[in-house]
Amino acid sequence: MTPNAILILIIVYFGILFYISHRVSKKDDSNEAFFKANKNSKWYLVAFGMVGTALSGVTFISVPGEVGAPSGEQFKYFQFILGNAIGFIIITKLLLPIYYRMNLTSIYGYIEKRMGFYSYKTAATIFLVSRTISSAFRLYLVVIVLQRYVFDFYKIPFFLTVLISLLLIFSYTYRGGLKTIIITDTLQTFFLVTSVILTIYFICDSLDLNAIGAFNEVKNSNYSKVFFFDDFMTSKFHFVKQIIGGMFVTIAMVGLDQDLMQKNLSCKNIGEAQKNMFTFTGIFVVINIFFLSVGALLYIYANKNGITAPLDLITNKPRTDLLFPEIALNHLSIMPAIVFLLGIIAATFATTDSALTALTTSFCVDFLNMDKTENLNKKNMVKTRYFVHISFSVLVFIVILIFNTINDSSVVGMIFKVASYTYGPLLGLYSFGIFKKSKKVNDKLVPIICLLSPALTYFISENSKKLLFGYVFDNELIILNGLLTFIGLYLVSKTSNEELHF
Repeated sequence: MTPNAILILIIVYFGILFYISHRVSKKDDSNEAFFKANKNSKWYLVAFGMVGTALSGVTFISVPGEVGAPSGEQFKYFQFILGNAIGFIIITKLLLPIYYRMNLTSIYGYIEKRMGFYSYKTAATIFLVSRTISSAFRLYLVVIVLQRYVFDFYKIPFFLTVLISLLLIFSYTYRGGLKTIIITDTLQTFFLVTSVILTIYFICDSLDLNAIGAFNEVKNSNYSKVFFFDDFMTSKFHFVKQIIGGMFVTIAMVGLDQDLMQKNLSCKNIGEAQKNMFTFTGIFVVINIFFLSVGALLYIYANKNGITAPLDLITNKPRTDLLFPEIALNHLSIMPAIVFLLGIIAATFATTDSALTALTTSFCVDFLNMDKTENLNKKNMVKTRYFVHISFSVLVFIVILIFNTINDSSVVGMIFKVASYTYGPLLGLYSFGIFKKSKKVNDKLVPIICLLSPALTYFISENSKKLLFGYVFDNELIILNGLLTFIGLYLVSKTSNEELHF
């Protein structure tokens, strides 16, 4: 597929998003619509749209790529997905009722009422830092693909590709916010799901396989091992580590994250929000099975046709997360290339537009108090929101450029590694707030604890083989971080005369 054809496809795609944005936001660009979509979102649209937000371009490219990674990962990611599903159920039954009962716009309002001002600002700041970094990582992965296969052809530098991507996102989200994103993410998820299903079809067709033949081919390949039970102490792939890590990463990165929770809070009531989450969980698990299947089929196709993953321009080592775009754009026909591009663009921009909206919401509500009745629809507040929105776009731009200069590992692994350090304190804060209602913390010491916990977690992780008899951490590192935060909060708390009930 030529760069000109890809560019035309991108222009048409964003033209559709701009049209939707204009239709949705032309009558109402208020802060209430931006933050909460006027509390009128349809649960089934939220559930379907959340799939694209949760998956992102990372899942679309890196997960299939890691199926055949030299480390022997195969289908081990599905263990993590099962942990995710358990985490989603816990969020649905434990956290959502709290958020709805308190009628929150920003979920960090819970911390303010439970622990105090400094704890509240700390929680909100953790989210802003965490989501900015993770969103930058996700967008970075797709920009690499666009740069390699499109913009290098036009001699456009990497930084300008990033800037164009963020300007496009800003232009269709800054007015309507969540109200627009509920609609655009539904459309983008449709493209994503359709893309992965059609990709499987096209690869099977190229390999002359029907559905049963493809299943048997994957089953009998060297890429189909799902459950790993060997070497609990030293292996990162062990079933228990992946299940527990997946569960707690989900609770922290979804249930304690303003981004996905903001969509849930736009539903009319808790019943619809819970229906949304249960439906979303089922779709999420199934679509990830498809992604892993794509990965196995890609490597089978690559081996039969002598294709290898492109080399990283910095490390000169094969990049597994570029195998999918390499095959889709350079070795299959025009239709698979179009399908791939629609999928990756939909996955990534559904994640990034949602994240920018959540970052703007959190800052406006948690630091500028825009959810207060007297401020909600002031004209100057709407203009201030525009400024905040573009400021976070600029910040993500800067983080991507920094990451581009230092990246030396898989983007999937990097995102979850960073998440273990940044989201861990949130896990500790909410756990303490929910399960130790008779305790009142020393509010001013909470920021210090939330800085010390990740530092101590890093030290333990780097020396775990010596300190813990050879044990090696993976995604369950977030549990250690949350536990250290919980212990720190307990040590600086005292028994309250009145137990809290929210």
